[in-house]
Amino acid sequence: MKTLKVLSALLSYPSDELIDAAPELKAVLTNEGVLPRRDLAAVLALVDDIGGRDLFDAQERYILLFDRTRSLSLHLFEHVHGESRDRGQAMVDLIKLYEDGGYTPTIGELPDFLPLFLEYAATRTPEEAIELIGQPGHVLAALKERLVKRSSPYAAVFAALVSLSKARLDEAALAALRAEPDPEPDDLEALDAAWEEEEVTFGPGAAKGDCGVDGLAAKLRQARRPAPGLEPAPGAGPRTVITTSPASRG
Repeated sequence: MKTLKVLSALLSYPSDELIDAAPELKAVLTNEGVLPRRDLAAVLALVDDIGGRDLFDAQERYILLFDRTRSLSLHLFEHVHGESRDRGQAMVDLIKLYEDGGYTPTIGELPDFLPLFLEYAATRTPEEAIELIGQPGHVLAALKERLVKRSSPYAAVFAALVSLSKARLDEAALAALRAEPDPEPDDLEALDAAWEEEEVTFGPGAAKGDCGVDGLAAKLRQARRPAPGLEPAPGAGPRTVITTSPASRG
């Protein structure tokens, strides 16, 4: 499903290449025709919005939204179980899922990074792709709501993903996410508090409760997050790389 590759690109750090590809991205969305009309119009508007901005302005907005604001993190694990002792194994499991599907990421991203996840989903059959994106559906819905609250055009991508998945949302999990702190990026004190490391416990019951989501979402646990307010050099998005070597994954 090429539409998922377009949505992945739109959630990536803005670049000249992304802006230059705007006509191609819009053509794919329009020709494939899998998005409902309202969602399609909103995503096309986002393409125009990114392309119509000064590049550094677009990059700064992206950093403030997705890298500085924990509640808008594009790392899916951030929103489900928080920190737990098995987060490393969950990452390995997700990498194995990609590898078993014949997909080898070429960029140094953690496997739960949403644009990377969408790229993988785009390699599957439409039925498999829809099932995959539906598993973290409550996370996508919560992110959509938080972006709508900010009147951000990026909400269009998450609305499109929720529509595509056709999943029944886990209302209890969604309610829990709605209750999480959602500070604005200029509220530094609140941001610092939101980014404080949670206590990691060990032994029986150490991991936080299952949010009622099967398959992939059951593996969604945080691995590692960037320091609050850490900004990349111009032209290079902030990246957290996987340090596990192929040999150590056994």
